[in-house]
Parts: sequence; C-alpha cells; structure tokens
Amino acid sequence: MRELISLQRYTTFVLVAVLTVICFIAGFWATWAFIPFLIFAALTALGIHDVRQTRHAVVRNYPVLGHIRFLFEKIRPEIRQYLIEGDQEEQPFSREQRSLVYQRAKGAEDKRPFGSHERVYEAGYSWLTHSVQPTHFDDTDFRVPVGGDKCKQPYNASLYNISAMSFGSLSANAISALNKGAKMGGFAHDTGEGGISRYHREGGGDLIYEIGSGYFGCRNDDGTFNPDKFAKQAANDQVKMIEIKLSQGAKPGHGGMLPAAKITPEIAEARDIPMGVDCVSPAAHSAFSGPMELMQFVGQLRELSDGKPVGFKLCIGHRREFMCMVKAMLETGIIPDFIVVDGTEGGTGAAPLEFANHVGMPMIEGLTFVHNTLRGAGIRDQVKIGAAGKVVSAFDIARALSIGADWCNSARGYMFAIGCIQAQACHTNHCPVGVTTQDPVRQAALNVNDKSKRVARFHENTLKALGEMAGAAGLENPCGFLPYHFMTRKGDGQMTEAADVYTYLREGFLLDNGDDNPIYRERWARANAHSFAPPEAVAL
Repeated sequence: MRELISLQRYTTFVLVAVLTVICFIAGFWATWAFIPFLIFAALTALGIHDVRQTRHAVVRNYPVLGHIRFLFEKIRPEIRQYLIEGDQEEQPFSREQRSLVYQRAKGAEDKRPFGSHERVYEAGYSWLTHSVQPTHFDDTDFRVPVGGDKCKQPYNASLYNISAMSFGSLSANAISALNKGAKMGGFAHDTGEGGISRYHREGGGDLIYEIGSGYFGCRNDDGTFNPDKFAKQAANDQVKMIEIKLSQGAKPGHGGMLPAAKITPEIAEARDIPMGVDCVSPAAHSAFSGPMELMQFVGQLRELSDGKPVGFKLCIGHRREFMCMVKAMLETGIIPDFIVVDGTEGGTGAAPLEFANHVGMPMIEGLTFVHNTLRGAGIRDQVKIGAAGKVVSAFDIARALSIGADWCNSARGYMFAIGCIQAQACHTNHCPVGVTTQDPVRQAALNVNDKSKRVARFHENTLKALGEMAGAAGLENPCGFLPYHFMTRKGDGQMTEAADVYTYLREGFLLDNGDDNPIYRERWARANAHSFAPPEAVAL
C-alpha cells in the first residue's frame, strides 16, 4: 500500500519521464519529435532535481507537479487583484499572515511597499499608539521568570514558545525540527498530551511536559495516573515546566481517540500504550474531580518533579468554574506557577465543526477574564499567564501582553515555519509537506536540519519585531505593554482605547464588600472551592 501511495505521488514525474523516452524513440522517424523531447527531458531533469533537493517538501513529495504551487504564488498577486480574492480573505490564516512567517523563517525581506492593505476606517481595525520618544533594544531575547516561592527550579521562559502539538499528530521529522529549532533559539517546546517521544529527547530543546487526561508517558495499564512514571519523566533535564491540560481551544470539553490502526511502535513507546488497542483520551481527568483536588494534584506534581514550575492550560467556558479554581487556590494555599489561556480560535487538532466554531471563549476575552479574576483574588503577582490563539506576529504578541499575558505560545505559526502550506489535510495522514503525517515517505521530504534553522530564525525575527514595536511605544520592555497602548475603531466610526474594554480591575476587589464590577462579584459569590457543580437556577 505504501509503495502504491508513493507511486501516485510520482505519477506526473513518471509520466513525463515516459514521454521523454517515447519522444526520443520517435525522433528516429519524425524530426518534429525533437522539440517535445527537449521539453519533456527538461521536465524529467527537473523532477530528478526535485527528488534530490531538501529545501522544499512540496516538490520533493510531488516532483514537477509541485512547481505549479510556486508558479501560482508568483502570478497570484495579479490574478488575485483582478479576478479572485485579497490577501486577507483566506481562512483560518490569510496569505499575508502566512507569508510573514515564511519570510521571517527564511530570513527573507519581510517589509512591504505601497502602504497598508488593512481597511483602517472599518470597524474592528486596531493599532498601536506610538511615542515621540522611541527606545531601542540591542538585545531582543525577552524572557519572563516562571515559578513561585514553592518552586525550587524556576524557569526563565521566552516570550514566544511552541504551543502543544503531540507526536502522532505531527510527524517524527516535524517534532525533531521544532525541538532542534527550540534548542537553537533557547525557547520552550510544549510536548502536547502525547508524551515525550524519542524525537523530543534527540533534539535537546527545553520541554513543557503536558499531562492530559490520558496521562501518556505516566499512566497505569488502566489509564490512570502513575506517580512513579511521572517522576521519572519529570526528572529529565530537558523538562522545564509541567502543564496539566484541562481543555484546549480546538475542542474544549471533547475527548479523543487514536485508532489502533494508526498507532506505530514509536507512538506506543512515547505514550506508554499497547499496540493493537485504540488509544483513548477521555474528556475529563480521573486524577481529580473538584477544584480542591485539582490544586492538590498541582501540589503533587510539583513535589514529584522536585520543584519544577507546574500549571494548567484551559479554554475558558463557564466563568464560575474558573473562579471555583481560584477559590480553591486561596483555601489550599497551593498556587499554580502558571496558567495558559487557550482561545477557541486556536488549536491544530482536528475537531467537530461545532466545537471548532462555537465552543469555548476566544483568547482575548478569556485572557482578560483570567487576568482580572486573579487580580481580584489578590494573587495575580504569584501566577504567570501564557496565551495561545492565532499568535503569529509581533502585533499579536504585543496585544496579548497588553491585556494580561506574560508570554505567548503558537502552534500553527511554528508549523508554517517548518513548511506547512495550510492544506488542512492534517487528519488524513496525507499532509503534502510531511508535517502532520506518519507516512515515512511523505515525512522524509521534511528536512530536519533546514527546517530547524527556520524555526529558530522565525522566533528570533519575531522577537526582533516585538522589540521594534515596544521601542516605538517608548517602552523599556515589551512586558510594559498595557491596554492604553492600543486603539480600536468601533462600529459607529468612533475610536476607543482598548483600556475602555479590557480594563485592569482593582487588585483584591473580590475579597472585600465593595459594589464595583458586579458581573465578577455575582459569579464569585456562586463559586464553590469544593465543587464545580453549579448552584440551582443561576447564570454560569
């Protein structure tokens, strides 16, 4: 079967080669065959070069035929301008967004002439307010310390890291390229819930070990959590932080299942699961059920990891439930070192359409709510916040920092850096560039050495751009971005400061008897540190 798939990918190349031979033989009887012979011979030579080169996975997997994509990329501006669509119209990422990543990953020119393509007078347009006294950064390796007073091994995290993507969802070569790039650039690579694979270990890059409901890599045979196996995994020097996955933006509240037919020996090794059996990720955890138990689990993982930073990731759903967690933090005294807010617009994993489009809170609203709830409870200074959800540019990072994030993660941005072309065939095992497939022939087209350099370069150039934006705003550090640095055009044509919408609420307001911020206070009053169950007949 694998040989058949490979032959189908080479169909055009083989056809061209056959036509070359036919035209060569025909040339002995008909002189007219000389011209098509030269054409097909040139295409055959091109195909041989395509198979041997390592820079472009598309043409390596689809010799000759793959050049059509690059041809359309060259002539597309003219076609698009008069016949088809604009730079902003492709989904979920526009051509402009993808091109920015490609250019920065390759170290190519990322500037553009002839002004903005944004519709600056339409509702929703946002911009950064700049200063007449800009600053300059010689060092743009911006970092934030993660780890509270109970943490023995704090981590100095980059402001821009690789978000959670599991081995199994991504190919071995993709994981290797991402992790080696993270090693080169000195930033973190989230393992995803699929566990730590041999390809993570070979790369040597810093890891955020994600623990999902399947407890892959630290599970008993029945799928429950195994403390001893976790301690062994967490002892790895590469593991810098531990992240409990409560939910993800792509499909919050939804479990998953990897069919037995798709489980390879390497996936089984990483996940610590048997071959020949469907691999189930339940929708909910079995190690805890209520807010108090969640905090106790955080404390347990911190102890088992010998004091490494421990936190959790979630996409905000019922706001009261997050407040239940915060109340449990106050009651137990166990404060997570970090919380990652994943927006519903995020996520690389395949999901039911209803979940992808309509379940979960977008990142900006979720981030604002988490930041202000922690401020209201008086513990914001003890918890760092990461943010994820279509963060691919310096502007995206700056805006997230301004409304409460301490750092940002990106999944699809780094996928673009290693060659993803947004074919959206991730769940089919037929990824044309070898990023999201377990087919060894397809993924062989992804050259690890070349793509890892692009990962590091994308990270470096994005942080340079972030430094330029922070400098334009007159800041001494990008972490100094605040809501008032951003403006947004409203639907009535008027301007509004982001501070009017995403205001930092008063420190400790949830702990006193004031009457400000009633929406927060009403939910706080209904939140229970001992149970996520909602009170009778009240808003969630």
